[in-house]
Amino acid sequence: MLKKGLGEITEYRGVEGLVAAEILIDNNDDAEGQGYVTGEVFSIAGVAEISKTTESSSEPHYYDNMPAIVIESTGSDEVTCTVSAIDLEVLAKITGQIYDEETGMFIEGERQNKYFALGYKTKKTNGDEVYVWRLKGTFGIPESSHATEDDGADANGQEITYTGISTTHKFKKTGKNAKAINVDLGKNLADVATFFDKVTTPDILVAKTSVETGTGA
Repeated sequence: MLKKGLGEITEYRGVEGLVAAEILIDNNDDAEGQGYVTGEVFSIAGVAEISKTTESSSEPHYYDNMPAIVIESTGSDEVTCTVSAIDLEVLAKITGQIYDEETGMFIEGERQNKYFALGYKTKKTNGDEVYVWRLKGTFGIPESSHATEDDGADANGQEITYTGISTTHKFKKTGKNAKAINVDLGKNLADVATFFDKVTTPDILVAKTSVETGTGA
């Protein structure tokens, strides 16, 4: 028997549109357009699968020989992206390495630490899409494998891990920093017309009613 109020049961099936944008500024400056600033949005590669795990821990503290309080902590997110072969220029950019435009050469070596926002679309089994922007993180060196050609159809993509953390910037809408925003289009509440044209944050996203009445952030 279903619990009353549970609503429609759905699962996630489908992912597309993997994009990123470099974070240029992330601080607590309250001036408009100064606290959290990103560069242009660019495509990473074709995406086959995205999975996320979050570091978390719960520890009870004992007083008078009994558990009195529980201390909870949440760490970073590990987002694993299974993708098609990443263009070498894009790979150099997201991993902080060097790409020589004159020769098309990707030089593996010492890395410059850079932070990026990561965006993508996923879909539920009822057809409703969920738009996601993960607001700050770094890319690891992708895993890849290469095998000899044969008369079969086997080919290999790549797997790259994005380690997501919270922004330093605290957004006005919540008064807190943030790791990511997830917008369920099935609710038909948010204006997502330009969601992936730039990195959408809690302060940028507005309701459709705000657009219709000419108000909003």
